[in-house]
Amino acid sequence: MSIVAKRCGVTFIPPSIILIYENTNTSKMRKRVIPVRSFSQYSDCSRAAERLKHHARHSVYLETVSLAQLERLHLILRDHLKGLSLEESLAARRVSDPSDEDLNKLSDDELNRRKAQMDQLFERNRKHKEDADFVYDLEVAFPEDSVPETCSWDEGQSDEEL
Repeated sequence: MSIVAKRCGVTFIPPSIILIYENTNTSKMRKRVIPVRSFSQYSDCSRAAERLKHHARHSVYLETVSLAQLERLHLILRDHLKGLSLEESLAARRVSDPSDEDLNKLSDDELNRRKAQMDQLFERNRKHKEDADFVYDLEVAFPEDSVPETCSWDEGQSDEEL
């Protein structure tokens, strides 16, 4: 059976993941409600998403759904169980500018999640030898009139003084 996921969502009562998919053999759109059992506000969302993706009954339907998307849906469910509204939960997931964020203040789980996102972005932008526009020894000439950025530690003692 060939199944292509079209949309995913959540319902809060009962806690479930809704999957709208197309059966490519029959070209029919279907809806599947996948209950989320044994899940509380203290559950690990990444582990719950992985368990659901590899579940015997649902793995066929969730093949085309990324693990990151299932994890985000579980995070929304967990936030609801903690008492947050849907709008508050979605606003917490939105990051306006990642360079402004202090990663030292994040929990270990959130830090690992951000690192995984950075790894995915790196792999997506990475040039491979097989790519048509790959250049082995790329040299970039920077404009001479540009002023290098300075930091406070640049103005301190020189290497000879130490």
